[in-house]
Amino acid sequence: MRLLCLVTLLLAACGDDSGMDDMGPAPVDMPVVDMPAGPPSRLGPEGRQARVHLPTDYDASGSYPLVIVLHGSGTSGVIEAAYFGIPGLARETGFIALAAEGFTDAERQQQWNATDACCDYDDTGSDDVGYLTDLIDEATEALAVDPARVYLLGHSTGGFMAYRMACDAPETITAIATLNGATWNDPANCGAPSEPTSVLQFHGTDDTAVLYEGGEIRGNPYPGARESVTRFAERAGCTGMETIEPFDLDSTLDGAETIREQWTDCAAGRDYALWTIEGGAHTPTFTDGAIPAVLEWLFAHSE
Repeated sequence: MRLLCLVTLLLAACGDDSGMDDMGPAPVDMPVVDMPAGPPSRLGPEGRQARVHLPTDYDASGSYPLVIVLHGSGTSGVIEAAYFGIPGLARETGFIALAAEGFTDAERQQQWNATDACCDYDDTGSDDVGYLTDLIDEATEALAVDPARVYLLGHSTGGFMAYRMACDAPETITAIATLNGATWNDPANCGAPSEPTSVLQFHGTDDTAVLYEGGEIRGNPYPGARESVTRFAERAGCTGMETIEPFDLDSTLDGAETIREQWTDCAAGRDYALWTIEGGAHTPTFTDGAIPAVLEWLFAHSE
């Protein structure tokens, strides 16, 4: 009797197999929802991808200036961007930056195929104009880039490459700033661009790698800083020049050591400037305001 009661209680509490159909429909697989992808962290072809730096408040529906950093010989875009302080400035001041990467030569050094003096020493024929043009197109498609505000910031070899872009693909860029670079030695290699690009050259008088007055690299001549900018200013029809307040660009040099000259009466919307760092070396030590001042000059121009 006691066993019968126990069985009866268990059936009442737990039910039996006949009640399984009353537990509702079997669970079904939930559909997989694709979450929207965020902005890419790198752009460009495999082996030469450029790192992307975005503003802290980046908005995919916005419209931002694009700054492409072009590194010097034997270094990299990532290292050069850090030298200029670009990652932090992009986050804080609201622009998109790319740290572009040159081709790798036989000595495993990253270079740019820029001008007759620099720096395709192995005659690889690397199409770096095509690489940068494609990178700009890709960035414009993938990121909230304002195509009327595309700028190049180059150092040394990267400065030579910035000049090459101003000669060969001026329609893709708005302005360039080059630290210790130079343009083609033969002006005929640049021609007369239909859409002149604004140019800022800042160059140290004590630079022993790329001489302020011009020189040679492996027997190949290049023009000096003033001549490089003058050629572009003349193409844009500039007829005058003025000197503005000197500037403290290098923290290792006393006072406001940088003399700033700019051409005047140029074609609409175009500007050309030479900032001479008196006593400046190939790799100056920037004051806190140096690169923000360079970026301010670049951002003042739009197409």
